[in-house]
Amino acid sequence: MPLKPSQILALLQAKRSHFQTFDQAALQALQKYRAALAEASQDSEKALLEQLSCFNSDDWGAEPLEPLGDCPNWVIRSGLVWQSREESYQWVRDRLTGISTFAVDGSQIYPGKDLSIPVALVQIGWFENLHRTDGYYEKDIDLDVMTPTDLQVNSSADPVDRRVNMRRFEMETERLIQYMNDRSGCKNCLAFLDGSLVTTFAEAFDEETRRFYVNCIVELLQASKQYCVPLVAYIDTTYARDVTVMLQRLFTLPEASSIHDAALLGKLMHWGDRTPLFRCRRSGILKSYPANISDQIGFTYLKAHEGYPVRLEVPLWVYEANLLETVLDWVRGEIIIGGGYPYVIETADQTAVLKAEDRQMFFRLLQDWADSEDLNLRLSRKMVSKVRRR
Repeated sequence: MPLKPSQILALLQAKRSHFQTFDQAALQALQKYRAALAEASQDSEKALLEQLSCFNSDDWGAEPLEPLGDCPNWVIRSGLVWQSREESYQWVRDRLTGISTFAVDGSQIYPGKDLSIPVALVQIGWFENLHRTDGYYEKDIDLDVMTPTDLQVNSSADPVDRRVNMRRFEMETERLIQYMNDRSGCKNCLAFLDGSLVTTFAEAFDEETRRFYVNCIVELLQASKQYCVPLVAYIDTTYARDVTVMLQRLFTLPEASSIHDAALLGKLMHWGDRTPLFRCRRSGILKSYPANISDQIGFTYLKAHEGYPVRLEVPLWVYEANLLETVLDWVRGEIIIGGGYPYVIETADQTAVLKAEDRQMFFRLLQDWADSEDLNLRLSRKMVSKVRRR
């Protein structure tokens, strides 16, 4: 049966005080942190580092890298205002013409009880926009079929989704590394990772799985530096708290897990503005990175649309090579083309996605191939019915 709006509204009204209490507590904490932000932004990065030195550097949250003296509330104004959309597109053309931007994304079909043998399909899709006047671009896909051996399971009832997700992540990062290798030494290209360079999500997994994700990212970071191809990790919706933790350390503020960096900074920024670059000093997963890599991830927040600012993470060699401002303008350009989200990432996602008809085709091909090879693979009656109907 469909949801009953009247019941939902009645329950929400009955529990209104719960939401109100939470909102008031969060607002009071946010005001304290914003006051601390305003005060901290009046100090130099050197003064802040001296104060932070009293704490373990693995738990600072963030470490300022760029000069902070002229950045009230740690916001660097972009000054980008246009009178028309055409003016903004001309700005983009001036910066992106001849620049290659690249992104990759993935999709998957998980094993399920509809098959007597556990098997999965992983697809990645990539898009490279060369921003040439003739409009030329490159777009393609790659696939992998995961067998029971790949999935490391004995029956279709075993939980295998994690193995599929790991293979997808591996294929995505390998394709980014291949792109960097192909563009080695290129001064006019940019690779996007749709996600974070700090694999905090992996902390919930076992040691083997954590190590797998860390290794993928470490190889990606090493490739970016080795091939001198800038890399930007783009996180549109972020709940990272690195700046918040740093302020908590500096001002001995109360713990406020509901406050995250994007909410702290959001209302202080206009489109195109960014924060200074910080070194990520987050506790936890970074301790699993090699010592020469764990402190080489920088981040900044960029106002890309009407919502909270997005988080951008970059290997620190990009900053050290004086490429940061140029790269950030390339990112802004992609955001303008995409209407608030990088066009190159959006197109890679559309290229990679597996739709319902793709799923049915996969199962139909799988069944036909198994029959021709005299393999004992059976689809459930429910799946057979779906395949026949389509």
